[in-house]
Amino acid sequence: MAFGVTFKRYEKKYLLNPEQFLILKAEIDKHFKPDEYGETTICNIYYDTPEFLLITRSIDKPIFKEKLRLRTYGVPNDNTTAFIEVKRKFDSVVYKRRIHMPYIKAIEHIANPIINENDKQITKEINYLLNFYKGIEPKFYLSYDRQAFFYNETSDIRVTFDRNITWRDYDIDLRLGSYGESLLPDGYTVMELKVPNTAPLWLAELLSKLKLYPTSFSKVGTAYKTMLAKQINASVISTANPSLMKYMHLSTLGEISENSILEME
Repeated sequence: MAFGVTFKRYEKKYLLNPEQFLILKAEIDKHFKPDEYGETTICNIYYDTPEFLLITRSIDKPIFKEKLRLRTYGVPNDNTTAFIEVKRKFDSVVYKRRIHMPYIKAIEHIANPIINENDKQITKEINYLLNFYKGIEPKFYLSYDRQAFFYNETSDIRVTFDRNITWRDYDIDLRLGSYGESLLPDGYTVMELKVPNTAPLWLAELLSKLKLYPTSFSKVGTAYKTMLAKQINASVISTANPSLMKYMHLSTLGEISENSILEME
């Protein structure tokens, strides 16, 4: 597997119901070719401060935000290649920087980053971040099954479909495998369109026909909000569209206000 270390692109996310997925996937198959690795289970640990500073800043939709995560492709063992990644978004453009090492070494590195003047620039950036955010620690496990496709006319345009999105805020160790709670109702898919500039016209027209519009849906942000919902004894009432999910308080307080932290992004 070739290990990229730097990425810059525009990313647009869409929430697809089962019918929309089947229609869109049929057209994608005509114009895109599958990633050579096929469907992959992507496993992540998201790190944050004790106060969840990174996630709460991201939810506020600032012009600049960043996330820190540890990623593997498949359930790892101690020696599986793992990626320490910093994902930044500035003015709608996504930048991703990452370094790789064996999983057990990555865990140790995040817990005890050592500044070395001989390190490469990307390693220095990540180490600076690890030291800047005091008390940074693992907060969420997130995994999903991803199908990736590249446009036939240029590999710069990529589409991914993420299904079976699973999260937990306990047992945060990728070696333990994928279990926990589903993030979306059964059959729903998160599609990401990753382009250097603009999408092909035919694809833009198809998305409009299917009434699919970009959303700022965040997997870890939604996991964080769901965690908070559980803490106040709330349950989820899902509508036909996941972006319209509402949380209802189970006590006599009634429905949480529209400005609640539990609203979908």
